[in-house]
Amino acid sequence: MVDQGSSSAPGFDFGDGWEARPSAPKRVSVLLPLPLPEAYDYKVPAGLDVAPGDYVEVPLGPRHLLGVVWGPGAGEVADGKLRPIAQRFDVPPMPEVQRRFIDWVAAYTMAPPGAVLRMALSAIGGMEPPKPVTAYRLGDPGRLAELRMTPARRRVLDLLADGPPRPPAELALDAGCGVGVVRGLADAGVLEPVLLHPTRDLPLPDWSLPGPHLSGEQAAGAAALRARVAADAFSATLLDGVTGSGKTEVYFEGIAAALEAGRQVLVLLPEIALSAQWLERFALRFGAPPHQWHSDLSGAQRRATWRDVATGAARVVVGARSALFLPYPELGLILIDEEHDPSFKQEDGVIYNARDMAVARAHLAGIPIVLVSATPSLESAINAESHRYGRIDLPARHGGASMPEMKLIDLRLDRPPRNRWLAPSLVQALTETFSAGEQGMLFLNRRGYAPLTLCRNCGHRLQCPNCTAWLVEHRLAGKLQCHHCDFTVKLLDVCPSCGAEGSLTACGPGVERIAEEVTQLFPDQRTALMTSDSLVGPHAIREMVRRVQDHEIDLLIGTQVMAKGHHFPMLTLVGVVDADLGLGGGDLRAAERTYQLLQQVAGRAGRAERPGRVFLQTYMPEHPVLQALVSGDRDSFYEREAEERHVHAMPPFGRLAALIVSGEEEGAVEAVARALGRAAPRSETVQVLGPAPAPYALLRGRHRRRLLLKAPRAVSVQPLIADWLARVEVPGTVRVQVDIDPYSFL
Repeated sequence: MVDQGSSSAPGFDFGDGWEARPSAPKRVSVLLPLPLPEAYDYKVPAGLDVAPGDYVEVPLGPRHLLGVVWGPGAGEVADGKLRPIAQRFDVPPMPEVQRRFIDWVAAYTMAPPGAVLRMALSAIGGMEPPKPVTAYRLGDPGRLAELRMTPARRRVLDLLADGPPRPPAELALDAGCGVGVVRGLADAGVLEPVLLHPTRDLPLPDWSLPGPHLSGEQAAGAAALRARVAADAFSATLLDGVTGSGKTEVYFEGIAAALEAGRQVLVLLPEIALSAQWLERFALRFGAPPHQWHSDLSGAQRRATWRDVATGAARVVVGARSALFLPYPELGLILIDEEHDPSFKQEDGVIYNARDMAVARAHLAGIPIVLVSATPSLESAINAESHRYGRIDLPARHGGASMPEMKLIDLRLDRPPRNRWLAPSLVQALTETFSAGEQGMLFLNRRGYAPLTLCRNCGHRLQCPNCTAWLVEHRLAGKLQCHHCDFTVKLLDVCPSCGAEGSLTACGPGVERIAEEVTQLFPDQRTALMTSDSLVGPHAIREMVRRVQDHEIDLLIGTQVMAKGHHFPMLTLVGVVDADLGLGGGDLRAAERTYQLLQQVAGRAGRAERPGRVFLQTYMPEHPVLQALVSGDRDSFYEREAEERHVHAMPPFGRLAALIVSGEEEGAVEAVARALGRAAPRSETVQVLGPAPAPYALLRGRHRRRLLLKAPRAVSVQPLIADWLARVEVPGTVRVQVDIDPYSFL
């Protein structure tokens, strides 16, 4: 089903457009990538032509920094005190729409514009052109008579006889000789060096290649996306399809339409772990890989990709949330895959949700955006229901595959043996799966061997010295680790509190402990761990995916990195070790997140011809989340969740904003938090909760207090918070962060 929806923005206020200024004023304002509230004025030297968006180098104190010309100077600094721009870089200027986007993000998140610009300049060094490389061409032919000719030298000369200059390593490789042969010819004057400026002759994705055969529902969805691209106007569309329904193939048609129209495309994925199979499918569909943007790229790769995006050479970019801030001159479509994923929320530095900011970016540019998920966020689902977003539904799996059968294992009745974690019925299901030559998956969203280590003698619990968190045992690596600050210590033999030897014991299971149990139960089966600890970088992820696809692995055991995005045809059984994990606590989105995660995990089973089964181990089989999963009644669950949020005026029916006060001195943090509490805005409609210690009251060595502002949806909270903060003096040793629309309450 395809619902055209509305082209209105989802509750955002974008403000007026920004008009371009004269190209060469005497003074200009330059925004620097520092947490500064405004741009600084600089003098334009005679003979230098600059315009808004130009990347320039400017002095600031004793340093020289990269900045962006933001507009005309404010005129508040006397001419005689102005410092001149040092140079303008020869790269395309930052597009006007991106400059407006940076200003908008800064205003919405209440972050300094310079801090947002810093995210857009994350490839510092990309301004400089690539360094030239030395190559060789034929030199003075008269020198040949003085040279003793060898077969290797002859092969080198033959390669250059009718060809362009070539680097020495490339020449040596093709000539089948050592680089010393090439160097010797150059020293003799037979070859002469030239400098080559390297170019990236990368293949472009070909939109005209035929795609796979689409079902009727898929074809209708693809046609709707093509129409949105052709309209060349803002629209937001929710592509809502069950796991295995072929959502990727459908939005690939939207990508093809944008490429055909000569536009760039941005695809955001929440985690790099999702990219391995996605990249293969993209290359198969379009005949060339896309450009990638994520933290695992080298500095040189990031600089090259940045320049390709800025010049328009990169036609499709797939990346993490930071890819949203690249300087696209011809962006025509944004796609957010797994749009519900909490990984799109950045919690450090500038706190923002990349999904919501992407909608703003699309609106500012007047282009379509597509949000894709099998388990949409409640915000997106309600936007689609209210026709702010269009909607495309894919309710069935592609190719006749059926949804997996879901079963609850009541651990109060079907108890695992002592010191075991898998119920007998799940063990039996694994036995049946292996006997049929099929693959299984065990999911537990806990890294390491055990989440807690305590002393049997005195009860002491091993805690991180920098955080309010227990140290997690990683037995395979022989260490105890904090998953918040990465503090590590070797496994201990003696209790640090009472000095007892051999008294420390692991409590509870992590994935390593489940793997240990599986090895004891099924010693002949090939198992593998799939976690962020065991898979470091794209190559490791691709290799793991290959091993599973080639059936070199019988059982995968892992965390949420394997929960979504992967297609394994022979994987027919999924067992969730602790389905209750995540349902406790006071998190506003606990039920929604647990439902989404478990539904995504379950979606790995039975994606091809063989039917799938999913077993959920629980002590709370009556919980609405688990009942919704087993019944397959997602809509009722969403309706119940929305009704509860509506009654309490919680997002998306109300507004939340958090203030996080932190510092190394607990007394100073407490004093600022109390002052903020006394100065808090309060009315019949606006409520402030706190201050209170954060659940992680100590994090990375900083003490933390939280305050939470709650307001009706129609209230603009940013002016309220700005006035609130202006009434409290905050010392330099204390930091107050603003989190608009908080996702995490830790």
